[in-house]
Amino acid sequence: MSLDDLARASGVSRAALSQIETCKSNPTVSVLWKVAVGLGVPFAELIGAPRSGAMLLRRNDAQVLRSSDGKLESRPLAPAGASPLVELYELRLGARSTHSSEAHAPGTHELLVVLSGQLKMHVDGETYELAAGDSVAFAADRPHVYENPVGSEARYHNIIVYER
Repeated sequence: MSLDDLARASGVSRAALSQIETCKSNPTVSVLWKVAVGLGVPFAELIGAPRSGAMLLRRNDAQVLRSSDGKLESRPLAPAGASPLVELYELRLGARSTHSSEAHAPGTHELLVVLSGQLKMHVDGETYELAAGDSVAFAADRPHVYENPVGSEARYHNIIVYER
């Protein structure tokens, strides 16, 4: 795939892709998601290692990703590439913060489980209010917004399921 093809498919400029490719800039989490969508691959494939035998991920070895504003932290809970169809993350969202997510690849779904705090999940003009122990599942192939409406950090488990 050429840079022009990937730029069209991902919505990331050709110049930005070239800067990333030549290690002249570090992409944000949002840009990495766009590239994954453009390539039609699960996000973990961009940052993961090849599979061989049993795969182990120790908590301290997990590559934690942070949003550009530092309010959302995403830590993988399973080894990268463990499954080509499912990814599992722990999300931490700062107090009174929101995080807008780009649409994922067509057919992608998410399941969020609130571990602590609260969550207002905005999808397709609907808002779902959740507390600890609640969950929501939705089509993630459209833009969606995570919102922590309270004055303390919130934690969630996020399961992303890709259609192949």
